[in-house]
Amino acid sequence: MEPDLFTAAAEERQEKDPAGSPLAVRMRPRTLDEVVGQQHLLKPGSPLRRLVGEGSSGPAGPSSVILWGPPGTGKTTLAYVVSKATNKRFVELSAITAGVKEVRAVIDGARRASGGYGQETVLFLDEIHRFSKAQQDSLLPAVENRWVTLIAATTENPYFSVISPLLSRSLLLTLEPLTDDDIRDLLRRALTDERGLGGAVALPEDTEGHLLRIAGGDARRALTALEAAAGAALDKGEAEIALTTLEETVDRAAVKYDRDGDQHYDVASALIKSIRGSDVDAALHYLARMIEAGEDPRFIARRLMISASEDIGLADPNALPIAVAAAQAVAMIGFPEAALTLSHATIALALAPKSNAATTAIGAALDDVRKGLAGPVPPHLRDGHYKGAAKLGHAQGYVYPHDLPEGIAAQQYAPDALKDRQYYEPTRHGAEARYADAVEWTRKHLGRKRS
Repeated sequence: MEPDLFTAAAEERQEKDPAGSPLAVRMRPRTLDEVVGQQHLLKPGSPLRRLVGEGSSGPAGPSSVILWGPPGTGKTTLAYVVSKATNKRFVELSAITAGVKEVRAVIDGARRASGGYGQETVLFLDEIHRFSKAQQDSLLPAVENRWVTLIAATTENPYFSVISPLLSRSLLLTLEPLTDDDIRDLLRRALTDERGLGGAVALPEDTEGHLLRIAGGDARRALTALEAAAGAALDKGEAEIALTTLEETVDRAAVKYDRDGDQHYDVASALIKSIRGSDVDAALHYLARMIEAGEDPRFIARRLMISASEDIGLADPNALPIAVAAAQAVAMIGFPEAALTLSHATIALALAPKSNAATTAIGAALDDVRKGLAGPVPPHLRDGHYKGAAKLGHAQGYVYPHDLPEGIAAQQYAPDALKDRQYYEPTRHGAEARYADAVEWTRKHLGRKRS
């Protein structure tokens, strides 16, 4: 809903007394040039630049956009910048609290503003994945007719959480996790900027490093932790934020790997690369360093699950079940006993035969899809269960493999543009050798050409 008098008064108070707002709010960028990270979305002529009126003249107006990315990467920030930079009418809704009634009210207001005053409306809809199909359907006429320019934000894959008609009428912009350098720039700006801490405290290098680990690429989390730690340091009369102060404030121990200052992600990377290289002793060394540092065992378990699919795959089909079982176990028991489970899984993965065929297969398939190589589903594979499907030719001519002696039907499954693509190229390592034989046999009986 549009801001009322009370909201406007609150915003005015916030501008006059910014110290009353959280640090993450005070440090929100005022222009696109102040945005940290996401530079791939901020190039001249980009949809976001056009939304704020940069180069948007001419017959092609700005497009509606869907912002997809992890928490703390700047989705709300980008919408906030648009609201401040544009001369358009800006309305904000949250899918958590709004429904069809509120959406229709915004659309009606947008049509009146356009017809009566020639004013365009930008609608920011946060958490769009929480809208049902019917609620998302209510947006379609407004987006299609450009009664509103939609900026929708979601942390969930829009291909699963946003209806296809709305996706096709919008540009999907993917936000990348912020890098440590991005978060570092943001922290240093907050320390010195008058909107932030105004130089009231300093941030030593070791404390800054721990803040980066705590943040995990989330700008909001980083600024929240900084604000809490800075408040604690000032209460103590300290001129800088000591590491111990930060630890006490956020209740999370610093990850100290050794006196050479190896970083959290460096050691995690070394663990996975040692497993990939089948060096079980090196893998156990890095695991021990992470355990001794008090690393979250769930983080270690997640990395092991990724390694099981990325580096082992079908060369040892038991690798992923072992890693998943380890993750479930450590979630239930925690340290110190979780060290035994993590050791069990690490040894099994390090000594398993290796194959990255599953990794390269999905990578190649995704690359083709992103290039636009898709095409319609072949008619004989389409759903034929609903009334009228037969008249459309759906499911006609489909051969049921179980009706054949060999259990395989030589018919086309992929779209025309991809009918000869071969993504999975198995190795002969470990158990994957039998999958290699199976792939060769099935492709031959499907009449597939050799790549």
